[in-house]
Amino acid sequence: MTSTAKIDNGTPDPRKVGGGVAGGIVALVLGILLAMLGVAGIAGGVAAATVSAGQGPDGYLSSPTREFTTTSYALTSPPARIGTDKVPFDLGNFRLSATSSKPGGQVFIGIGPKTDVDRYLSGVNISEITGVESAPFRVQYRDVPGTGAATPPGDQGFWTESASGPGTQEVTMDLRSGNWVVVVMNSDAGTGVTVNLQAAFHSSLLGTIPPALWIGGLVLLVLGSGLVALGAIMLGRRTPLPVQQPANALSAPVGVYPARLVGRLDPPLSRGLWLVKWLLAFPHFFILFFLWFAVVITTIIAGFAILFTGRYPRPLFDFVVGVLRWNWRVVFYTYSALATDKYPPFTLASTDYPADFDVDYPERLSHGLVLVKSWLLAIPHLVIVGIFSSTVWWSWPGTDNWSSSYGRTAGFSLLGILVLVAAVVLLFTGRYPRTIFDLAMGINRWIYRVAAYVLLLRDEYPPFRLDQGPFDPEETIVPTGGSAPMANPEPPRQ
Repeated sequence: MTSTAKIDNGTPDPRKVGGGVAGGIVALVLGILLAMLGVAGIAGGVAAATVSAGQGPDGYLSSPTREFTTTSYALTSPPARIGTDKVPFDLGNFRLSATSSKPGGQVFIGIGPKTDVDRYLSGVNISEITGVESAPFRVQYRDVPGTGAATPPGDQGFWTESASGPGTQEVTMDLRSGNWVVVVMNSDAGTGVTVNLQAAFHSSLLGTIPPALWIGGLVLLVLGSGLVALGAIMLGRRTPLPVQQPANALSAPVGVYPARLVGRLDPPLSRGLWLVKWLLAFPHFFILFFLWFAVVITTIIAGFAILFTGRYPRPLFDFVVGVLRWNWRVVFYTYSALATDKYPPFTLASTDYPADFDVDYPERLSHGLVLVKSWLLAIPHLVIVGIFSSTVWWSWPGTDNWSSSYGRTAGFSLLGILVLVAAVVLLFTGRYPRTIFDLAMGINRWIYRVAAYVLLLRDEYPPFRLDQGPFDPEETIVPTGGSAPMANPEPPRQ
């Protein structure tokens, strides 16, 4: 009986790879959801603490006093439907203060059930507040016409809370179930209501909620971050290394940055497909939103690893590079290049897609540089990248109303302008201008080099230059025990 020796050629068992990828995806998705809930909890705790700190000496959080005026008989609020029947604790109380602006005027303020208020003011001309803007202060009213005259509000017996008389009048009401309306009138039910109003709110929950939110959010964030790291490690370990970048390659020579962006213009291009690529790529955008959330967490974890060990955990490194690669393929397909009509694959690994990105894995990284390079040393590049890729907004004179200024602003990023010009030329001529493509590639290459530096993948400072064209400058990397990788052939110019 003879035996045959089995030679392991390093090819993983597809069943194990599939199981590992599935497990990594499950861990990643669950971790992202928990971490997002944790961040939301912490943010909610900060917001609640900020609100609590804004309470005055009397324990109330008060609005500024503002003047409200109308020529009708009454000023009313929109109906406020409150449901506290099943809430096992006290939500707090609401206080409203009103002062007549007329010399010697007397004001009435009351809170009552909507049905009773509607019956009392039926056929009477009133003004309902529909919106309030704070900067600058402006009130929108809905005029409710009527021909009848109002009767003195103080004579009505349905008010849940009410106050009437000269000077400042104040009502306070616990938040309770019902459909409530606030009514402000002159005490004699005359027309022309002009009052200064201030609203205030108090709740003992504002002092107890922040610690609970902080603790719960921190627990969820820690658990979620652990699962994100586990999922990233599992996926990173199963991301094949690029064929042209051996794992034992030597470092790139001076002048060649160890982060390489490839993008080949891929004709023929459809004249009009670019008009809907944003819609076609929506599944990618949705996935990338969560992947980038995971990248933030894994980068923080990697930062601590680098600080104490001087090494970037390889599985996390491959995961982050994979997300950058995925992102680059999607924006190459859409509005950072529009240079291919081939739909991007859903994978972290390198493929035969016309766009690719890779970063050489560093054997050692500086322990201390990790503390300052992402936010301090990278500032000059971040400013430039912001000019390249961020929308520049401007507004033109119209009115002084801030509420409409957003509708009077517009702008494009430099990269967006270049790609838009190329898209218009493509629409009318069927050809993509090669000079614009090369310049857009240079801008994208600059952006991704900075991204690699900011995400702690390399210590080498990115160069201040536009390396235009589909490929990085010619590399002379000689891998140990092998031949140098061949340069990618450049497609003919259009």
